[in-house]
Amino acid sequence: MKTNMWQRKSAFLFAMLVIAAFAACKKSKVKPDPAPEPPSQGSNVKQTPTTDRTQLTSDSLFLYAKEVYYWNDALPSYDDFEPRKYGSNLNGELFAITRYKIDPTTSKPYEFRTSNPNASKYSYIEDITTRNPVAALPNEQSDVDLEGNGNDIGIFSVSAVAVSTTAYKLFILAVDKGSPADEFGLTRGAYITKINSTSIGNRASFETVERGVINATIYGDPASISIEGVKTNGQTFATTLTKKTYKSSPVLKTNVITVGAKKIGYLAYARFSNEDNSFAALDAVFTDFSSKGVTDLVVDLRYNGGGYVNTAERLVNLIAPATATGVMYKEYYNSMMQNNKATILKNQPYLDANDKVQYKNGRMMNYYEDIDYSVARNTRSFSKRGNLTGVTNIVFIVSGNTASASELVINSLKPKMNVKLVGLQTYGKPIGFFPVRIQNKYDVFLSMFETKNSQDAGGYYTGMAPDVSLDRDFGDYDFGDPSEQLLAAAINQLTQQGAAVSAVSRNKVLNVSPGSEGVFSLGKFDQNKEFVGMIENRPAARP
Repeated sequence: MKTNMWQRKSAFLFAMLVIAAFAACKKSKVKPDPAPEPPSQGSNVKQTPTTDRTQLTSDSLFLYAKEVYYWNDALPSYDDFEPRKYGSNLNGELFAITRYKIDPTTSKPYEFRTSNPNASKYSYIEDITTRNPVAALPNEQSDVDLEGNGNDIGIFSVSAVAVSTTAYKLFILAVDKGSPADEFGLTRGAYITKINSTSIGNRASFETVERGVINATIYGDPASISIEGVKTNGQTFATTLTKKTYKSSPVLKTNVITVGAKKIGYLAYARFSNEDNSFAALDAVFTDFSSKGVTDLVVDLRYNGGGYVNTAERLVNLIAPATATGVMYKEYYNSMMQNNKATILKNQPYLDANDKVQYKNGRMMNYYEDIDYSVARNTRSFSKRGNLTGVTNIVFIVSGNTASASELVINSLKPKMNVKLVGLQTYGKPIGFFPVRIQNKYDVFLSMFETKNSQDAGGYYTGMAPDVSLDRDFGDYDFGDPSEQLLAAAINQLTQQGAAVSAVSRNKVLNVSPGSEGVFSLGKFDQNKEFVGMIENRPAARP
């Protein structure tokens, strides 16, 4: 039998197959990897030998979860769960895995997702053979990936805002840097009056016609779209945007705003992308802030769903005052991983930042023998960077899209600075992961560790509550404009001088008809397209 053949294979050959799994980004023609040895907890007599790739993949997904999933203590035995019954529905199997651990404060699973109860809030699985090699698939994890690669027209999101009983404006909320939309000169605050042949702005046809057009184009994946509208300077425009690949900076906008004796540095930051894409860009921003004598900060993370943990650390160390020393945050893995019992990770080779397999004394390193998951070895400390050393007051602009690494930055700074939040309740993801590759085909991102700050504060699974709750992200002003309501409220927190724009002046900008019901959003579209997650790409090697 082929199963016996696989069982006779040497550990070295098996390791080489796993290496091939990490190196490949196209469909493999090699024989399927055998499922890892099952953990000892619970009954396991139904896992019979097989060479069926679907069954092996189903087994692997569950068996990895039994050892590395943060809430593995709640998972049933293999026999009770029966992973093979899910067949090729791996998303269904992963979803079932995430239903077991219940948050006592909500009486629902920790991974319950209010906006989409049929999807896991944190964990997900990605097919590496079909994913877009340049950027993530539309409406899944992101429009621009964590390496800064984009592959679309570049309009991140839009907002339909009623301005009279009969009319609305479709404002652009954000444009990805380097994209076709950015190159044409579109920014947040511009509004669209026509998409292809459909006029935009009539409330009577919004639900029946225009919403569908917007979802299919702005939130779809068109090769090109023709749009007309008005830029923030009042100039009308008409253009055709054609999808292309591009490199995108995560810095959406910066500004320095003088209010009395204060100089407020403003940064709108899109994602915690990798070192090559983010570090130099962030360093340049804070060098500029320092040269201009910035005294206070506003960091706009309203659309930032997270990214790499080391980039979050970089931002914290650029923001924090020179007096911030000691523990920044700690990572807590499950007890099985902390106690070096997650032997299944022998099957995952240890890679460097360039995805190259690492060796030690001629032996291929792996994520079991060579990584220490103890809290002590996964505690990060402050290490000040840059010359902006004296800022002690900071306001974060946040929303339900503010997640993971964004929340890590906020939580890490709270013990060291006067931190305020303006906007809406954040996503609530104190959980991180690193990918586990199975069957040379899937990268599985299981919830693996929880982060806590120097005061052991964490657990914000339902999100962080804002100090100033404000649901006014209309998109009617560009990032960094002090007339924008959320930024105005943030400035007010720093200066206590009142909002920068009155309701009367705002209504004039939006052309609200006298006697109308006022300005309000007509509701959400399909979804934003930003990555939600916190990836640890530097697990602590054993000394």
